[in-house]
Amino acid sequence: MVRLYLFAEGSTEEAFADVLLKPHLAGHGVYLHGIVQVAHARKRGKVHRGGGRYYEPMRNDIRRFLAQEKAADVYFTTMIDLYAIHAGFPGLVESDNLRHDPLARVEALERAFADNIGDPRFVPYIQLHEFEAVLFCDPGSFRLHYENCDRQVQGLRSIADAHASPELIDDGPQTAPSKRIIAEVPSYENAKPVVGPEVAELIGLETIRSKCPHFASWLLRLEGLAS
Repeated sequence: MVRLYLFAEGSTEEAFADVLLKPHLAGHGVYLHGIVQVAHARKRGKVHRGGGRYYEPMRNDIRRFLAQEKAADVYFTTMIDLYAIHAGFPGLVESDNLRHDPLARVEALERAFADNIGDPRFVPYIQLHEFEAVLFCDPGSFRLHYENCDRQVQGLRSIADAHASPELIDDGPQTAPSKRIIAEVPSYENAKPVVGPEVAELIGLETIRSKCPHFASWLLRLEGLAS
């Protein structure tokens, strides 16, 4: 069994990792030892976590964990959004040339991220384009939380049907996955950390990985860490 640390964008991703990824990976001999929100600042010796605009605090925090856990069977990964990605992120300026190909762009950013961290135990993952993309794998699952929402579900399903994969729903300020959900279901905005992971759990990892190839590649890599 290997140990894995996951640095999550925020409380929604943290809950998703705890509810879905942790038990699933345990079945593959990968123990999700620590789920922590990414650092966005360090002041007076205290690390402040969750989201953030700047890359350096997150990088320094990840490197600190790497230095503390030196064993070869301890791995580290991330679950952060491409949408509104941190300023100063390695390769970000160069990746603008790949905006026409979101998958190539996110893969280039992940390679630059890995090179910048500089440890073979680090497995970077950037969500295309944010966590809420996975909820478009089955919009009907929103009925778990919202009554009389057939019109809203149909609106979300129409968005999903217009894209080859939920991961290709774009990263515009008003058209990113979370913004589209909030436009249909305004109360989701204040309920993300609870509703998001619970809807994802109802959808299930197998459906998510079947419709989100970039997510599926990451999950496959994590499953194989104990091999």
